[in-house]
Amino acid sequence: MTTATPVIFIHGLFLHATSWGPWVELFREAGYEPTAPGWPGVPDSVSAAREHPEEIADHGIDDVVEHYAKLIAELGGAKPILVGHSFGGMIAQKLLGQDLAAAAVAIDAAQIKGVLPLPLSTLRVGLPVLRNPANKHKSVSLTADQFRYAFGNAVSESESLELFERWAIPAPGKPLFEAAAANFDPHSPAKVDTANELRGPLLLIMGGRDHTVPESITRSTLKQYRHSHAVTDIQEFADRAHSLTIDSGWREVADATLAWLRQQGL
Repeated sequence: MTTATPVIFIHGLFLHATSWGPWVELFREAGYEPTAPGWPGVPDSVSAAREHPEEIADHGIDDVVEHYAKLIAELGGAKPILVGHSFGGMIAQKLLGQDLAAAAVAIDAAQIKGVLPLPLSTLRVGLPVLRNPANKHKSVSLTADQFRYAFGNAVSESESLELFERWAIPAPGKPLFEAAAANFDPHSPAKVDTANELRGPLLLIMGGRDHTVPESITRSTLKQYRHSHAVTDIQEFADRAHSLTIDSGWREVADATLAWLRQQGL
């Protein structure tokens, strides 16, 4: 009996784990065993997450990594494929660097330690959280206009609003503060073992119109892996922004992910 390869989808800030639903269904049809567990403290539904933002607050990068590492341990030795978006892409890279995954796909991944570009659009996206130091220990919600700039700038205004109303939830401020200070902290939780020669393959996906994680960040991330001969690939969707995993064009990104996994023998 052949056991299906597990796939764990990892969401980022401001989106609920259930936003991965179409991906989970597609990957299951493709023969994988996919799950999309939420971050620590994130309730099971969008409505519950909005009603109880205090449960989401004060969880940092290390908390999230530990949370998913425990879920991986429960697989009984099977290394999963990790697919992460935004901060979920950073988490996926950290877990891959720790040899806890067979492969990882990091989609518009938040900047890891060592990545120096900090575009103005990225600063603007982070401002609702970073402008108040007290937000480090709170959860913060985006307005529909802020979501439009951060996620939905490459889709219509009506689609952006629909995505916001369907999937947007409060997010802990702590990871953003940790990422902002990463290059000044020798023990930053945003540090990834990019020199690991024995890790599984990694695919970095970037959206060419992304305000939150512009392509300069993803290309700089790729350079951080230059000291490892492990497979590290990059793919660009030039006309896409940060909503590329949840908007009407999600299937193109998902199909590209599946095609790359097949190329890796996974």
